[in-house]
Amino acid sequence: MANAIAILLRQANSTKHKSSHLPCLSLPSKYSNKKRKEFLPHIIIPLYLFHNPRLSSFLTMATFIRNLVISYAFLAVFLSAGIGVFVGVESFGINYGQVANNLPPPDKVLELLSTLNLTKTRIYDTNPQILSSFANSNIEIIVTVENEILSQLDDPQQAAQWVNSHIIPYLPETKITGVQVGNEVFTDDDTTLIQHLVPAVVNIHNALSQLGYSNIKVSTPSSLAVLASSYPPSSGSFQSEISGIMYQFLNFLSTSKSPFWINAYPYFAYKDSPNGISLNYVLFNPNAGMVDPYTNLHYDNMLYAMVDAVSFAIAKMGFKGIEVRVSETGWPSKGDADEVGATPMNAATYNRNLLRRQMAGEGTPLNPRMRLDVYLFALFNEDLKPGPTSERNYGLFRPDESMTYNVGLSALATSSASTSSSSSVSLASSAARVKVVAPWKCKKLVNWILVCLLISTLYG
Repeated sequence: MANAIAILLRQANSTKHKSSHLPCLSLPSKYSNKKRKEFLPHIIIPLYLFHNPRLSSFLTMATFIRNLVISYAFLAVFLSAGIGVFVGVESFGINYGQVANNLPPPDKVLELLSTLNLTKTRIYDTNPQILSSFANSNIEIIVTVENEILSQLDDPQQAAQWVNSHIIPYLPETKITGVQVGNEVFTDDDTTLIQHLVPAVVNIHNALSQLGYSNIKVSTPSSLAVLASSYPPSSGSFQSEISGIMYQFLNFLSTSKSPFWINAYPYFAYKDSPNGISLNYVLFNPNAGMVDPYTNLHYDNMLYAMVDAVSFAIAKMGFKGIEVRVSETGWPSKGDADEVGATPMNAATYNRNLLRRQMAGEGTPLNPRMRLDVYLFALFNEDLKPGPTSERNYGLFRPDESMTYNVGLSALATSSASTSSSSSVSLASSAARVKVVAPWKCKKLVNWILVCLLISTLYG
């Protein structure tokens, strides 16, 4: 074989074959001689047979050879890459809530996130066990200042003390990338909290900057209730009663180049008006969508419309360049009798379609070139959350790490209760025992899928 390759290379460099437009067949120097010998027969021989005029009998194999080369290249790319569920989805994270008494320990959660190839998560406090367990991992984590202590942090000294005791001890081993100061403070039932928000945000930012950590972005997540109007998106505007403090907050975000985070749930809009809102529109399914009459922008899903409504509201306050990100979105798999649409099928559809959009790196119609950062709610069902049944059933996983429903991970998952004759994993919650398999098993499965694609390309 080595002699045959040498002959082909000499002929490839000859004048006669150059006139036949044989492509350049050199390989990068990073390939060793051994690697070259393994690689060249697969590429050079098919190309030689295709371009050599003396072998006209092979010209009828043009399509076969072309497909062979394309398929080999396709296979090589995928097999040389690390295969995982969320590979390359840099704009996708997940909320790791802990309002439960039955969750796995943080080290097990880290294993789960790593198996899924998720690299971003958000927690609702500064849990020392989590921050310590996530040290020296590739997980980027956003932490939260609880609403209850906001009033203390409008004092610069107390804010600095909070940073020194809750953030600094874990850096840089733990990749803390953001601090959320409170949660939905602008619309909290305790209206006194809002007065402490901007001072606390500024003080924490200043404390981090003084210690050399200005790269840790400080912000706060808001509910969509901060908007007085959101439909159509171009009509987006903030509630008048919060406009003064909102202006101060937006000025801080603009100066510090921090994002505006929004908790956006199309589920709530559908639940409140199931006869007036298209289910396909809120689930990202194919639908006619809507066109904003003032901008002519077309929206085929409600989440993007919500995000753009916030962007328009920010612009109306006189600010440009503030990125809007989604700190929470999701769909419950179970609800009370009056919680229309809270089903495993709808939850799976919403989250699966959202993941597809994230994998495509999409932006919204208003900002199509800026991929939308989204944190899904939530990693686990949380059994101690108050409120309606839906509040305890947003998780992709149950506390035992089995999947609540199949959100598109079944290609890289296995069922321990595969008694059904169907080859696909059911979306119903009765398909309970679905666990994510180890990464090497995932890669083996993907390899087989690619082999099937190769055969299909060659002989299809």
